[in-house]
Order: sequence, then structure tokens, then C-alpha cells
Amino acid sequence: MTNIILPDGESRHFDESINGFAFARSLSSSLAKRAVAVKINGALRDLSAEIPQNARAEIITADSPEGLDILRHDAAHVMAEAVQELFPDAQVTIGPVIENGFYYDFAREESFRPEDLPKIEARMKEIVERDETITREVWKREEAIQFFREKGEIYKAEIIAAIPEGEPITVYRQGEWRDLCRGPHLPSTGRLGKAFKLMRIAGAYWRGDSKNPMLQRIYGTCWADQKSLKNYLLMLEEAEKRDHRKVGRAMGLFHIEESAPGGVFWHPKGWRLMRLVSDFLRDKQDEAGYQEINTPDLLDRALWERSGHWEKFAPHMYVSETPDERLFALKPMNCPGHVQIFNQGMKSYRDLPLRFSEFGRVHRYEPSGALMGLLRARHFTQDDAHIFCAEEQITSECVAVTKLIMDITRAFGMEKIRVKLADRPETRIGSDQIWDKAEKALAEAAEAAKLDCEPNPGEGAFYGPKLEFVLRDAIGRDWQCGTVQLDFNLPERLGASYIDRQGRKRAPVMIHRALSGSLERFLAILIEHYAGRLPLWLAPVQAVVAPITNAQDSYAAAVQKAMRKAGLRVETDLRSEKISYKVRDHSLSKIPFLIAVGAREEESGQIALRPLGEDKKGQKILSLHDAIAHLSELARRPDLR
Repeated sequence: MTNIILPDGESRHFDESINGFAFARSLSSSLAKRAVAVKINGALRDLSAEIPQNARAEIITADSPEGLDILRHDAAHVMAEAVQELFPDAQVTIGPVIENGFYYDFAREESFRPEDLPKIEARMKEIVERDETITREVWKREEAIQFFREKGEIYKAEIIAAIPEGEPITVYRQGEWRDLCRGPHLPSTGRLGKAFKLMRIAGAYWRGDSKNPMLQRIYGTCWADQKSLKNYLLMLEEAEKRDHRKVGRAMGLFHIEESAPGGVFWHPKGWRLMRLVSDFLRDKQDEAGYQEINTPDLLDRALWERSGHWEKFAPHMYVSETPDERLFALKPMNCPGHVQIFNQGMKSYRDLPLRFSEFGRVHRYEPSGALMGLLRARHFTQDDAHIFCAEEQITSECVAVTKLIMDITRAFGMEKIRVKLADRPETRIGSDQIWDKAEKALAEAAEAAKLDCEPNPGEGAFYGPKLEFVLRDAIGRDWQCGTVQLDFNLPERLGASYIDRQGRKRAPVMIHRALSGSLERFLAILIEHYAGRLPLWLAPVQAVVAPITNAQDSYAAAVQKAMRKAGLRVETDLRSEKISYKVRDHSLSKIPFLIAVGAREEESGQIALRPLGEDKKGQKILSLHDAIAHLSELARRPDLR
């Protein structure tokens, strides 16, 4: 007899051993049709897997996050089979699931072309229609290596040789096609459906190392049904329209060029936007008791080694050797510098908590293929802060930081916020005992802050666990921005200490905190969220005064002067162009208001106020005094309303 425990705690009894297929059918025939895998004691398995006695079991369907990952994994395998049927000279390497889809890397002398993608996609659909049975096989190591070498699959043979001794070598047979994989997989290719699409081709180095051969990567997306696929593709179309690089160029905010890859050339309007955001954050931090500091860009290698950053981040650091043979690195983060300021002078428990903030310019080498405008740069600004506190202050400080992040994020118009709790990564510093304590303390703080946290296993910082604040934008994309990280390790490694109530010397706890992460990245998110139509309080130029003819130039200048005196960011457009041209031009630049002034407005002391996106019918004729009052009210910061 087999006893199986369901997710709700109920038990089901079976007279003989049972696999995932039979278990799903015993629960519901409709569930069996939707099943893609079975979870046994927390581990995903093929539906053909036998369920042991007294195991906890759950059927996974395609519309769940785990089921969708399995669909995408199978889509990668179906794509690889299709590629090798069409291009027999192509070697397969690795093909993982990624956010919203999958990719597979191929080794092939001839390059894939964009016109190959529809052919591959059509062959994938044929493979789905063939409904090829997918079965799991366990092979001997040498047998597997020999099989793939004889097929000319040298990369697969290399992967197998690197698998630790004792781990099973599993090969999945998909019809007559085979691939090395841990699984799990669908029972047949027919279960995949056809809600997939191949997206693009890119280059990628084998094992991510530029010293290795360049491979060809084909990206695809896959969904549980056609409706979800259609919605995703529509979202991509909208995202293309909102691309911050395109919109930022139209708004005259910044540009990026090859003379400084990964750097940003901020134009006057763009730098004004940066200042508006940073000034708002600075004001909120001042209110919350932070002290702003500034630390050097270049720090000696020895400090980075002591902190543990050198071992973790050296490949991403810009280094410079001076004539006296000292090695320095441009800082990739601000943490060690903040500890150095804390270490100046003896600290008492009465001094804690100490909250240091910095808009620190940091430098991180990113491969050129990974750069993406403001979203992924090599030189950017972190709205960083570090709180030095006693252990008994952890909860109250984390609760306060959480509220600050939530309030600020909502002030920028991002209302949908999820929080993830990320625990210890594989590569980390500190003992398991310290990590146990840090994870427990952060979980308790999250509970005190009434946060409903999703687990994010293994994604903590190398020095401590963290809370990740994930924002959802206007078109449904998620962006991880603010973080709270709890660190028992760095203060000890860098010799930070304070005197406690009993007169003992103790290392403080360090809370790493970012409100938005990278300011450049956050600005990109805001630009795309609003499609460039920023709220009036954030708009670098809030209005443009445009005379109907040059005869009103002096009145336009007077209107601008009065509005600027009231604190509004207003410019004039005195070009000898038709007003219709000016309206169109400034609409493309996403200027929130156009102020038209003609002879009639000058004579009456009025203006014609037209909001962005409105035609002439939508404009208001107001006195200059009323227009200033109206715009000033609309332009007030959210926290001052």
C-alpha cells in the first residue's frame, strides 16, 4: 500500500505503487490533462516517476510558475532538436530557462540569420505535432561521453566529464533525439503546445568566458496558452515604444557613445531630472535621520581584500597601478568606505544607530554585450546608505527603512510593490551560525514590518541576506530596485566596533540600504513607466511659452520670467515657426504644457494653456496669475501636497 500526503495535509491511500500519471488521474481527469510534472517531497520529477511511501506529492500544471518553467525548458529542447534537423552541423551546448522564455547556445561555423528563425519555429511545431515520447534514461559516465563525442558533440562531452563523481548522468530521449539533462520534462512533445515564438539571435562565449569560443544563442519565449503569448508580444511592442533610450533622446535628456561605453553624457534637461530625483531622496533621508557623507572613488586593493569584495568582484573592478607600485581600484560599491568613516573615533552604544548616506558614483565592468543604456551601465550612482546599529535595534531600523522605501516608491507613482526575501548564496563569507542569526533577524524584521515576502533562495548578498523590493510598471514588467541587506560580517572584517552598555567592545550590525538602487537605472524605469510623460513635479521643463508671432516675443519672455519667479521650470520658444509646428515639436519632447500667447492674450494679460496630448479644444484661457497658481499646485511634490 502507498500512502501519499496532499498539499492540504489530506492523505490518499493506494493498493500498489503509483507514479505521477496515475496520481494525477486519481485526483481529476481534467487535472491529468493539464499535468506537466509531479513534485515529490519538494523536488520536481517527471510524471513517470514512482511516488514513494508516505511522500508529500503535488501535481504541477502548466499555468503555475514551476509548470511554466518546465514548458520553457522543453521548448528549448524542441528548438535544439529542430535546429539539428535543419542544420546537422550545429552542436548543442546549454539551453536554460530564463525570465519569460528560454535560449539555447549552438556551436556552428556558419552564422544563423534572422530569416532562419521562422524555419526553426515551423520545424518546432512539426515536432510538437509528432508528439514524440520523452523518456528519462540513466547512463554510465563513459558511455555518455563516448556517445556525444561520436556525434561530434564535444561541448556535451565536456559538460558530462565535469559532473562530479557519484551524480547520475541523465539523458532524455525525445523521439530519436537525445540530450543531456537533469529534467524534469513533459511526457511528450505534444504537451508543449504551440504558444512559443523565437525572438532573436545573439553571441555568447562558451561558459561566459571571453577566452573561450564564441557560440550562437537563439532566444525564444514560451507560454501556457496563445492568449498569454499574444499579451506578452503586445507588451514587448509597447516596451519598444517606451524604450528609455529612444524616449530620452526625443526629450533631449542624455546620450551614450563609444568614447565612453557604459557611461552617460547627461544633457541639461537630463541632469536636471537627475537632480530633481536625488534632491527628493536627499530630503526624505534628511527627515529620516541620515547623515550624508562622501568617500573616495579610488581605494587600495588591501581594503577590498579585507572586505571580501576583491575575491567576489575583482573581474568587474577597474584597477590602476601607481608609479610606487600600489594597486588601487575604482569602487564598485560604497560599503567599505562607509565603514572607514565609522571607524574614525571611538563609538558608544549611545551613538547608535548611525545612518550614513551617499550618492556614490560607482564603477563596474560589464561585458559590452550586456550594456543597455541607463538600465545596465558601467558608471552609475547608487543612492546608498549604511546603518550601524546594535542587534536589538535591527527590527526597528529595518521597519523604518522598509516604510521609507515604500513611501518613496509610491511618491514616484509605482504602487504595485512585491518584496522578496533572499537567503544565503553558495559563495559567501561568514559562518553558518552567523548566517542563521542574520536570516532569522531579517525574517523577524520583515514580519514586524507586515511584509508578505516571497522566498528568493540563494540570492542574498555574499555578506548577508536581503529584502528585495520589486516594482511593477505601467505595462506589467517587474523591476527589482530598493534593497535592505543585513550584515554581521563586514563590520567584523573591517574592524568596526563600539562600546556597549557593559563597557564591552562589540562589532556593530551593518544594514546596507538602497532606496532605488542605481539612480540611472531608476530614471530609465521612470521614463519607460510614464512613456516620457513624467509627472509635472519631475518634468525637467514643465512648460514652454510659444508666441503666435514674433510680435509677442517680449510678452512671452515676461510670462516666462513671472513663472520662473514662482519656481516653475519654464522655457520660451521664439523660433519663427508656426504655432502648430511648435506644438508638435514640444509634444514629441514630452513637455507637459504649452503656453501659447498671441496679440489677444498680450492685450488681456492672459495665456492659452494647453496640456500635452490635447488639441486646441482642450486648452484653457487663464490670467497669468491664475495660470501660475494652477501650475504651481499641479507641480507640488507628492509629499508636500
